[in-house]
Amino acid sequence: MPFSLALPLLPLSPLPIPIKSLISHKSLVLRHRHCLLTPASAAAASNSPSAPHRPEFSHWDTMTSKLAGASNIPFLLIQLPQIILNSQNLLAGNASALFAIPWLGMLTGLLGNLTLLSYFVKKKEVEAAVVQTLGVVSIYIVIAQLAMAGAVPLPQFTVISVVVAAGLFLNFLYYFGRLSDLFWLAWEDFVTIGGLSVLPQVMWSTFVPVIPNSVLPGTISCTVAVVAVIMARFRKLPEKVVKFIQSISGWTATLLFMWMPIAQMWTNYLNPDNIKGVSALTMLLGMIGNGLMIPRALFIRDLMWFTGSSWASFLYGWGNLLFMYCFSSVNRELFWLATVSLYTWIGLTFWRDSIAYGHISPIQSMRELISRT
Repeated sequence: MPFSLALPLLPLSPLPIPIKSLISHKSLVLRHRHCLLTPASAAAASNSPSAPHRPEFSHWDTMTSKLAGASNIPFLLIQLPQIILNSQNLLAGNASALFAIPWLGMLTGLLGNLTLLSYFVKKKEVEAAVVQTLGVVSIYIVIAQLAMAGAVPLPQFTVISVVVAAGLFLNFLYYFGRLSDLFWLAWEDFVTIGGLSVLPQVMWSTFVPVIPNSVLPGTISCTVAVVAVIMARFRKLPEKVVKFIQSISGWTATLLFMWMPIAQMWTNYLNPDNIKGVSALTMLLGMIGNGLMIPRALFIRDLMWFTGSSWASFLYGWGNLLFMYCFSSVNRELFWLATVSLYTWIGLTFWRDSIAYGHISPIQSMRELISRT
């Protein structure tokens, strides 16, 4: 998924970028609109001022932009195989197979998409907003199927449905100028508080019953988030802290996307017999979509985007394929083809990036990526 995981995404946006960088480049973990980097602005990402004047630099700049744009295709299709497989299991009376999909993991992806939808609607980025909307709708369909199978408690599903419906409606109104700024600010505060509240609770609940069932993580984080948002609105905090709180929803969206593969792999570990309820094609699409964004993230030296995309590609995509392969749920040819392709792709990415910037070794590209934080 996205990032997103994201994070942009996560697509497993999504996906799992320092917030300032995330907003300035419009770069997110899982599903997002890729940014175009001019040679002048790209020069800041490298210690080599002459890099933008190299033909290899311009060519790789264009190529990475196209690759990031192409990632929208697998992200648009990512949940379709899972939806079809869930429908087949439900019609066959095999509802237990749907318990292989952790609804908490799906919830993190849905909230990540909803958070990024608000961000792109505010920026009037139509293409990216449409992708996020499709992400919200497709994941909600999966959660609805899980609810039909009894894998999602009815009260939680009801709350999720209300939040999704309200979120889509308010974003629609705001985009067409039918929502006042006051209501929009209230929605942004709700998204910030919701993300900060849900993330710790989901992380805790993923490991129940190994650890005691408790709502304490969510309660504490919700209280802290409410106090922080109120103090930020009334300017009772330093300006840097206020700006951080105003943009923290990007962090939560990224982390929500990055948690999706952890939840799925933990569920696979606890219930290996139900792993056949997981679609290998969905995992493969997640690996491909996030993998296509890695070159662009590296090229513009965006660490969080790079981390989120790599995290989702390796853990959500390849990691779950590894689990499925170990339990004979996916054929050997597909797994090894995906493995060789992914690791070769990463190697080629660093090799081409070093050529574009005129570096002797790909290690220099990694150093620049880390030093930009």
